[in-house]
Amino acid sequence: MLEGIMIGIATAFSLKAILMVIGGCLIGTFIGMLPGLGPMSIIAIMIPIAISLGDPSLALILLAGVYYGAIFGGSTSSILINAPGVASTVATSFDGYPLARQGKAGKALTVAAIASFCGGTIGAVLLMVFAPALASVALLFHSAEYFALMVVGLSAIAAFAGSGQVGKALLMTILGLIMATVGEGALINAPRFTMGIMDLQSGFGFITLAMAMFALPEAIYLVLDPRRSKGGASSEIKDLRITRAEAREIAPVIARQSIQGFIIGVLPGAGATIASFLGYAVERNIASKEDQEKFGKGSLKGLAAPESANNAAATGSFVPLLTLGIPGSGTTAILLGALIALNVTPGPRLMIDEPDVFWAVIVSMYIGNLVLLILNLPLIPYIAKVLAVPRTFLIPFILFFTLMGAYIGQNNSTELLILVGFGVCATILRFADYPLAPLLIGFILGQMLEDNFSRAMQLEGGIGFILERPMTMGLLAFAALLVILPSYRARRARLRAQGVADGD
Repeated sequence: MLEGIMIGIATAFSLKAILMVIGGCLIGTFIGMLPGLGPMSIIAIMIPIAISLGDPSLALILLAGVYYGAIFGGSTSSILINAPGVASTVATSFDGYPLARQGKAGKALTVAAIASFCGGTIGAVLLMVFAPALASVALLFHSAEYFALMVVGLSAIAAFAGSGQVGKALLMTILGLIMATVGEGALINAPRFTMGIMDLQSGFGFITLAMAMFALPEAIYLVLDPRRSKGGASSEIKDLRITRAEAREIAPVIARQSIQGFIIGVLPGAGATIASFLGYAVERNIASKEDQEKFGKGSLKGLAAPESANNAAATGSFVPLLTLGIPGSGTTAILLGALIALNVTPGPRLMIDEPDVFWAVIVSMYIGNLVLLILNLPLIPYIAKVLAVPRTFLIPFILFFTLMGAYIGQNNSTELLILVGFGVCATILRFADYPLAPLLIGFILGQMLEDNFSRAMQLEGGIGFILERPMTMGLLAFAALLVILPSYRARRARLRAQGVADGD
């Protein structure tokens, strides 16, 4: 192992490798900032360029830099214009955007950059130390366990519901699950609930739905309430520093969620999206009552948790990719295709047969995270000035990126009609005080939940697999705890308040 690490260091610190890291991080960061152009699109475009390099180590270093660079940069549009173009940055917008509306866009971007750097760096350390051992742990997870893991992700709805809104959040989650069934399922090659519309055979696009739930209603709100556009004055954008008290507040959150995010990223099929949602949910549930009230309204903890979790998970997803040859997400599936095109066979023997490829990628992640921090921190004052743009320019800017993101996501004009329809419905739901985040969680996790449940039923011969597999039972029990705990805490607080009132 030590010999392999030394080979990796020698490869990763060569001039060509460092240039590949810087280039990949730059491209990934700017692509991540644009809603609709996620890491999958740009990596697919860059595969021919990577293959032309001839060296598998350099090619994978470049593509990996683009991947975690896009995850790193994806938080920018979520924070500034409430338009999460990547699924893993949806949770970032829940507290990042309210901070931006309070004139703290610079601080929000600084916290996101620091949390992303720490999450990615801690993930790289854990990847180096535990990669061989974690490969065997990932093999223990089958369809039944993944089904239970999706249920754990859905149980996070309690974290996205305000006081007394758990019922509304549950309804929105069910609506998201229903929407996830539109189109062809993985096990059923027949269209479902498409109403005869050919463009719906592949289902609703995530980008379209994310834009309709967050970005389009925001543009409509800016039209209806001009005062909302006055929150980001240029004089307030210069507040980039975080105080010592704020650093102490977010440090344990970053540490916990970096470890949890990495572990979730190791599991094939889980990925950065579930890691970010669970990170947010766990931190809200374990926070004090006073801190819980801040979540969704501009909490630094609520911003740091998903940012550190999704970057650690992006790093962790390289464990199943490199050691088992199993892609953990759509993006790592494209990376797997690139590896095969480069005549590199990922799997248990990769570490032995081609240590320069395996260890060079891991070591390059340290350099990449440092490059991303150095690139992003000086740019924050300029990026944050997006909020100082007058409302008459800001609204068309949001609408342009919203429509462009939806069109590029599925490459057909029907998506624009769906976007407008869902955007109007989302605006009405916001006026009715329904939380929109649970709908998106239900939609993202719904298809994976259905696919894994169906496979588990087929493989185990019925629903009895829940009782027969201890790990599945444990995950489902944890999911139940995530739902019950907030209700228990709310009930206990009510009883305590009644006791105080009776004592008076």
